[in-house]
Amino acid sequence: MTGTWLKSGDATQDAPLRLFCFAHAGGGGGFYRPWREKLLPEIEVCPVILPGRETRVAEPAHRSMEDLIGPLCAGLAPHLDRPYALFGHSTGAAIAYEVARRFQDDPARAPRRLLVSGRRAPHLAARRPPFAGLADDDFLRVVAELGGTPQEVMSQRDLMRMFLPALRADFHLNESYRPLPGPRLRCPLSGFTGDHDPEVTPLELRLWETMSDGPFRMRVYEGGHFYLAGLPEPLCSDLRQDLREDIRQTVS
Repeated sequence: MTGTWLKSGDATQDAPLRLFCFAHAGGGGGFYRPWREKLLPEIEVCPVILPGRETRVAEPAHRSMEDLIGPLCAGLAPHLDRPYALFGHSTGAAIAYEVARRFQDDPARAPRRLLVSGRRAPHLAARRPPFAGLADDDFLRVVAELGGTPQEVMSQRDLMRMFLPALRADFHLNESYRPLPGPRLRCPLSGFTGDHDPEVTPLELRLWETMSDGPFRMRVYEGGHFYLAGLPEPLCSDLRQDLREDIRQTVS
């Protein structure tokens, strides 16, 4: 499946640093498309498309991190020909974390930085009861309450039922996730959250600091779990600040 993990045309710009972006459960690469123009020319945003979403809707979605991480890293490997960082939101933060750990032992392919958003540190227990196994109507009600799917999409019941297998797979992956065996992170780590996010507190986000031997930086913004939608200017400015440091270190 090499070459299918990024939209055709992504990872082709001349920016000095690539930013691979992983969406929340139920989300797709389109969530990050508005970011691209805002971060060029220094940072090339490359949204990652997982099986079961968008152009890969016909492929079965992965239900566990163990099954996902091998094919995902194999698919990303050809695109690590220049410095890069990893950004993940919510479930995407856990995926980005495992990708960073998988690549970091090869100096030629190690990430410059991991950026995590809207998720507790990996070793913390979930606060929400699992719901991936609920009956269809109950499951869709909880998904709607989380707010990551546009209301106009949620209101189309036939469409939502078409996407149910991939949605359930996402939440099953999230609910069953435990950190995989592997090395401790060594790269710099940045954490971001909204001040009214019901899924994570600032303290739970700060505990990501214990996941890496590299420096840690945390920022809190106004908003809920999807404070980052559309890349608001405060977040855009902070991303540029963090990643410019990594670019400078790359060219120095």
